This record gives sequence, structure tokens and C-alpha cells, in this order.
Amino acid sequence: MGLLKTPRFRGQFVVRLDDKGRLRIPTKLRETLQQNYTDGLILAAGPRWLDAYPPEVWEILEEKIMAKAGLHEDYRALVRYYIASGVESEIDKQGRILIPSLHRDRANIQQEVLVVGSLDHIEIWDMSQWREYDKWAADNFERLSKEAYS
Repeated sequence: MGLLKTPRFRGQFVVRLDDKGRLRIPTKLRETLQQNYTDGLILAAGPRWLDAYPPEVWEILEEKIMAKAGLHEDYRALVRYYIASGVESEIDKQGRILIPSLHRDRANIQQEVLVVGSLDHIEIWDMSQWREYDKWAADNFERLSKEAYS
């Protein structure tokens, strides 16, 4: 265990996909996963990145969405777009997951990616998509941090 007591996914790591679309999970993130969760991930495709959730966290997310899905068309749309994209991804002996081509296509993921620890899950960004987002976040950092810390 490191300096922080609460096990969370933290850090940013540049990684390259192999020719088969496999991604090596960075060691620090893999250790957090192995020590605190089932050793596997649920991949879901957002509009510009992929989310990789430990199964236990994904199930909580599904339960929250299910509780609201029947009430509003927006929740049903979220289920169709995001939750339905969720696929189980086992981690092989080399610490890699296969990212399905449909997921790579939706998130425009090429070969060089940034793997981002996002507290309760991992995000996988194509580097060009990340650079655009990072510029927006830097330009808005003062406002974002004021809102988050107040």
C-alpha cells in the first residue's frame, strides 16, 4: 500500500495497443485491481473514450441505472448507448485486455493511448482525443476546481 489509504485508480500512463487490439494494463492500476476487486474489467464505450470498470463497480452502476431506466426515456437511451456496450474483458497472463473493434471505432482509438486512473474506474483515451480534452480541461481548470472544492 502507498501513501494513500483508500484504494483508487490514479495516474496517467501512455501505452500502445498491439496489432490485435490488446492493451497492457499499467502495473500500478493492475495492482489496485488485483488487490481490491475481481481480476477482470468491464469495458464500455463512451463517445470519445472507453471506460474500464471492475465488475463490482459496474454492477453498482447497472443497479443505479436500472432503478431509473423505466422512468424516463433518457435513462433508456443511456442503457442502449452506454450500458449495452459493456463487455467483459478478461486479463491475460501478460496483463493485457482485448479492446473490441467496435469499442475502438466508437472512441476513435488508434495505437497510442493514454490510460487514466479515474478513482473507481479506468479510462482509455486515444492520444489525439486526450490532447483535445486536456486543453479544454486546462482552459477551464480554475472554474472546475472551484466547483469541485467548494
